[in-house]
Amino acid sequence: GSFATPMNYMPMRQVGAAAREMLVAAAAKEWNVPATEVTVENGVIRHPSGKQGRFGEFAEKANQMPVPANPKLKDPSQFKFIGKEGVVRRLDSAEKSNGTAEYTLDINEPDMLTVVIARPPQFGATVTSFDATAAKAVAGVVDVKQVPTGVAVYARGFWPAKTARDLLKITWDDSKAEKRGTQELLTEFRALSKSPGKTVKMEGDVDAEVSKPGSRLIEAEFAFPYLAHAAMEPLNAFIHWKGDTVTSRYGSQFPTPDHATISKILGVPMEKVSLKTILAGGSFGRRAQQTVHVAAELAEVAKAIGPGKPLKLVWTREDDMRGGYYRPFSIHRMRGVVRDGKIQAWSDTIVGQSIMKGSPFEAMAMKDGLDSTAYEGSNEIPYDVANFKCDLHQVDVGVPVLWWRSVGHTHTGYAVEAFVDELLEAAGKDPVEGRLELMSKKPRHAGVLRAVAELADWKNSKLEPGRARGVAVVESFNTFVAQIVELSMGDEGPKVHKVWCAVDCGVAVNPDIIRAQMEGGIGFGLGHILYADVPMEGGRVVPGNFDAYRSLRINEMPAIEVTIVKSSEKPTGVGEPGVPPI
Repeated sequence: GSFATPMNYMPMRQVGAAAREMLVAAAAKEWNVPATEVTVENGVIRHPSGKQGRFGEFAEKANQMPVPANPKLKDPSQFKFIGKEGVVRRLDSAEKSNGTAEYTLDINEPDMLTVVIARPPQFGATVTSFDATAAKAVAGVVDVKQVPTGVAVYARGFWPAKTARDLLKITWDDSKAEKRGTQELLTEFRALSKSPGKTVKMEGDVDAEVSKPGSRLIEAEFAFPYLAHAAMEPLNAFIHWKGDTVTSRYGSQFPTPDHATISKILGVPMEKVSLKTILAGGSFGRRAQQTVHVAAELAEVAKAIGPGKPLKLVWTREDDMRGGYYRPFSIHRMRGVVRDGKIQAWSDTIVGQSIMKGSPFEAMAMKDGLDSTAYEGSNEIPYDVANFKCDLHQVDVGVPVLWWRSVGHTHTGYAVEAFVDELLEAAGKDPVEGRLELMSKKPRHAGVLRAVAELADWKNSKLEPGRARGVAVVESFNTFVAQIVELSMGDEGPKVHKVWCAVDCGVAVNPDIIRAQMEGGIGFGLGHILYADVPMEGGRVVPGNFDAYRSLRINEMPAIEVTIVKSSEKPTGVGEPGVPPI
């Protein structure tokens, strides 16, 4: 969730500094010297007299020392690793490259059964009845059980489980199912967007500006489809319930809620339940569910067959693609007023679904009954506009939605940046200079924008015939990212040739990781904005695999140049902020 570094940077520095002081105190006591004369370097404690020892020699004695309440932190000028290029290498690259890394799909324990589930073709439908006669006749099939999410097939291996599932005869009750398709939702959302929603923020009087002499009204509509996370490794999980104990292993973004859910469903105390979080072949938010539905399903398939056998629950690619929990469907209807070469007014009416409503996170994320993740980034734009309004229609749809890499910013950042381009064009302003004129109160936004403009030589660049450039700057997760793209339009659509990126994430703890996350975010965002879409017909999801849900291919990846803006601010996240600007 772009939180690992910002949440752990100071606590880890503090605990490291405290341990250092305790080790020094232990050594000083044993050597009978003042602690101020003791130095520590590369794991070795030294005194000018020649006495020295390694951490391990003093660990036990240091553990008896009082823990310092306010240990002295190392001055940044003394950093050896933090902020340094090429010093700290990734620890997982080799195993991920040579195939020795273990993902859940690699797990294959003795006597393990693979479980696949036939889930309803429409969200909200349930099982009325089923006939498993033909399914049970498939060699390798051990059992078929009804579970809360559908009908589960247990088999010795994936292929017999999948083959048997295809032979199930299921009658579904669709009386409470979502039956609307994409076109129906678009029509409803579009109609709603033409009337004011619940006000999120209002300053000045937008409507009054429209009627003033010389005013030009600019209107735009941006519609955002459902998007799947489409991680390379579909959802899957391993569990072994032995009756009084449970062990489970899988890539989880929410291990604590998952742990509690497995414990509750199987009736085993949490201290007797083990959840080992292992590598995930991509998550992007999909493996952190506000409903904890994967952990619940895993526990339910174990409960249905009873303790004893190790089980691996596997979602096929089609299960994963059609399983919901998408980036929410939404519309932004924008209105702006330009007069005397300036943006005088701005309004944004959003229609969208809530990710948090009805979940355990509702109280934390909902403000005045509205989901803040639906409008984050639209209510606080980086541009100084005196007359401003942002309002939201929060709509209930039976399609489950979830945070998707950069959450609300994935659509709000797009709407804000695309619309300010239209307003600046109407005002006769350059896209970079026009933005900077409106950013007097936003120095860090302006900082990354200037940095990327310099990196791409925005003012002096001579473009090849048929090429164009665009710019965007978005703050998300307290990190500021500006990007410039150079692209051309061909018979098959846009081709992005190069992306320049400037990022300000406070103290750059590991510049190599920051660059990698910007590059990855750009590739992820570019593939989705160019090709991806989850259309529905009659409540049924149409795409099932990568033939219909296109991703960016390696030959389509643009050249990318990243500059990291030097900052002494506290470090902030980089996993998601590279996505919205692209």
